[in-house]
Amino acid sequence: MSAEATGHAITVHVFGDPDVLTWEPCALPQPGPGQVRVRVTLTGVNYADVLARQGRYGTRQPPFTPGLDAVGVVDALGDGVTGLDVGARVACYPAGGGYATHVLASQTLCFPLQGSVPGDQAAALTMLATAYGILTSAADLHRGESVLIHAAGGGVGHLAVQYARALGAGRIIGVVGSDTRAAFIRDLGVDDVIQRHTEDFAVRVQEITGGQGVDVILDSVGGDTAERGAGVLARFGRLVTYGHAGGKPGLIPTAPLHRECRAVIGYSNGTLRQHRPEQARQTTLEALEYVRNGDVRVTIGARVPLARAARAHEIVEAGSVDGKVLLTVK
Repeated sequence: MSAEATGHAITVHVFGDPDVLTWEPCALPQPGPGQVRVRVTLTGVNYADVLARQGRYGTRQPPFTPGLDAVGVVDALGDGVTGLDVGARVACYPAGGGYATHVLASQTLCFPLQGSVPGDQAAALTMLATAYGILTSAADLHRGESVLIHAAGGGVGHLAVQYARALGAGRIIGVVGSDTRAAFIRDLGVDDVIQRHTEDFAVRVQEITGGQGVDVILDSVGGDTAERGAGVLARFGRLVTYGHAGGKPGLIPTAPLHRECRAVIGYSNGTLRQHRPEQARQTTLEALEYVRNGDVRVTIGARVPLARAARAHEIVEAGSVDGKVLLTVK
């Protein structure tokens, strides 16, 4: 392969620890009909990337390139593409993994960036759309309703706090694991903070709400956290499950659901992109609008060169920074 015809990508050849993330040359992908090729400048690290590397995310098998989103410049167009030009600055959901110098994306899932949307904000595309989607499409949050957000200091969590406030939520309760993150989410507008290591969140929710329960719970943990959360939903409350960071699914009794008109709802941005791309596009456009007008801002916790993606995964797994970890491409 000539230098002009090659790029680089991170490849997972075997499941395992961060050191299985291998930086290697690859052929430049060629856009098919309705696709664009993007020369990547930034890509984000999502917890789903960690799970995929470990073999705990869906059915993906090695070899593969991780990554769910990317920001860069369009450098090639496939047949039939309209409304996007070579040289346009865009954010996208890549058709393959985003940990690469060049990626392909369908026109539907590629978003021109207005000058007022910085690239480092748009590089959190999956997290932005997920945080917005779980509150709107899944939870159908109404103005004045209370919201409990688990992992509120994390990537999706700190954005969900801001979207909840912008959407008119009443009381916002954040669950975190450290004093540092407690201070972080208070600055974002959380009304009450629960320390998961020292407090029983279910007991605290009942204390905070006067025994009425909470209207909406956003749960990325699963397991016992989901089970106990369903028990402190208010009448007509909704629990949205969008991950199992705790390592196992929850087992939720159904009797209290129908008696109190409670609901448990699953949400996956990836499933939406795959099976309802037009809906995924609309959700993403709406989420980006809150960034453009300044109501929501992504906190950037760390920037790591793409070739050192293993270090970025170590940071994410340790939970040692607030907000989003970005991979940079020169």
